[in-house]
Amino acid sequence: MSWEPTPLEEKRLEKIEELRAAGIEPYPLRVERTHTSSEAIAAFEASEAKPGDDASEIEATLCGRIVSQRDMGKTVFAHIEDGYGRIQLFVRREAIGEESHQIFRKLLDLGDFVQATGALFRTRTGEVSLRVSEWKLLAKAISPLPVVKEQEIDGEIVRHNAFSDVEERYRQRYADLAVNPDVREVFKIRAKVISALRRYFEDHDFLEVETPILQPLYGGAAARPFTTHHNQLKQELYLRISFELYLKRLLVGGIERVYEIGRDFRNEGVSFKHNPEFTMLEFYAAYWDYHNVMDFTEGMVKYVAEHVLGKTEVTYQGQTVNLGGTWPRLTMRDAIKQFAEIDYMEFPDAPSLASAIRDVGGHAPAGAGWGKLIDGVFGDFVEPKLIQPTIITTYPRDISPLAKAIPGDPNHVERFEFFIAGMEMGNAFTELNDPLDQQKRFEDLQTLYAKDDDEINPIDEDYLRAMRYGMPPNGGFGVGIDRLVMLMADKATIREVLLFPHLRERGEG
Repeated sequence: MSWEPTPLEEKRLEKIEELRAAGIEPYPLRVERTHTSSEAIAAFEASEAKPGDDASEIEATLCGRIVSQRDMGKTVFAHIEDGYGRIQLFVRREAIGEESHQIFRKLLDLGDFVQATGALFRTRTGEVSLRVSEWKLLAKAISPLPVVKEQEIDGEIVRHNAFSDVEERYRQRYADLAVNPDVREVFKIRAKVISALRRYFEDHDFLEVETPILQPLYGGAAARPFTTHHNQLKQELYLRISFELYLKRLLVGGIERVYEIGRDFRNEGVSFKHNPEFTMLEFYAAYWDYHNVMDFTEGMVKYVAEHVLGKTEVTYQGQTVNLGGTWPRLTMRDAIKQFAEIDYMEFPDAPSLASAIRDVGGHAPAGAGWGKLIDGVFGDFVEPKLIQPTIITTYPRDISPLAKAIPGDPNHVERFEFFIAGMEMGNAFTELNDPLDQQKRFEDLQTLYAKDDDEINPIDEDYLRAMRYGMPPNGGFGVGIDRLVMLMADKATIREVLLFPHLRERGEG
């Protein structure tokens, strides 16, 4: 086999054989548990608080991983940890017998899972503990977990990460979770964020749906897809880059408010805020425009913060971000004028705009269209400055093919994105529902983008057919849940809020 046991792992393998020789199965079939660690402590403290109750009569059977162990000879003190906290085991030779006590001392290690039964009591130092009367091994750990070092600084215990290589934490997330309670807390926050979002949408009469992940055509975003092949159907398929075109088909079908939470896949670069596989929430509401969506979005983010953190003021990477109140709203043109000192309307074509961008030290890729240049200068000069929640409106038409045009303005559409902590968090439109205009926009994009441009989308004829049946006016929106969790959990990189982020192969640059 490819696994080569270390000397320490060899010793633990030998202990497995000794356990079996003693009639103890290291991986038994059945488990019993009467309390979690937190339930046991709460029950004991509640009994202590009642006059006349004898808290020492409370018995419990607990299960967990051994995370600390002190062998005092006749007595072993060990802490076990479950998903709800930790509790101390008080293992005395007189209580469990010589043989059982010796096995516990000699053959159990940090990382092993055990079941322990006994009476709860409080030690002289005030710690609620379990006086063990019997125990059972549940799972023998062969590989030792990384060691977390604890240091007392100014009266507080500071934990030092067990991994010297941060990428190894992501590669071995199971070990990372096992030894770092704060990492487990991040993913509890993530679950709470998604739960709060669902409650918010349910309270506003939205229907949650699931649309195809494997699609015969990709669309709804400017991104390069992952491609796969269905052998039996002999058909090229794509992992979706957006839910949009399928969700809007449902508006045609008479579902007026619809949303989906799920995975999107984009075959593009990775960064502190990008992963090839990520979680999105998209919604569409009939008879709304982007003003309705702005108000709804403000309420949604505040609701999530209140339900997850209990407040609307959060700290992100040392900066205080106030999610409450009314968020500022700026047009893209005004924002770029303010932060980059360019009025892009003075440069009506791509070559002149590219020259102006380069003059102020910005990046203007060769061959980029007018709208993409505007979007690029915004990302370079404006986005990093938007720390407090800000809504940016009125985007160039040629990078917003699914949004309604602003009456009397051939260059812009009713689109907004909102930004928090220097990150784009979500994107929204007054959705285009004119099938003839939509078809022309799709066709225009085919000529606007270079033939080899990764972001060009094929024309979705079935979506156009759906629109021709009649699509109600609507507002739509997409928010990156991973980035929202980064904000709520105060994490600087998306890898900290994904259980298993995509990583390069070991040894690659």
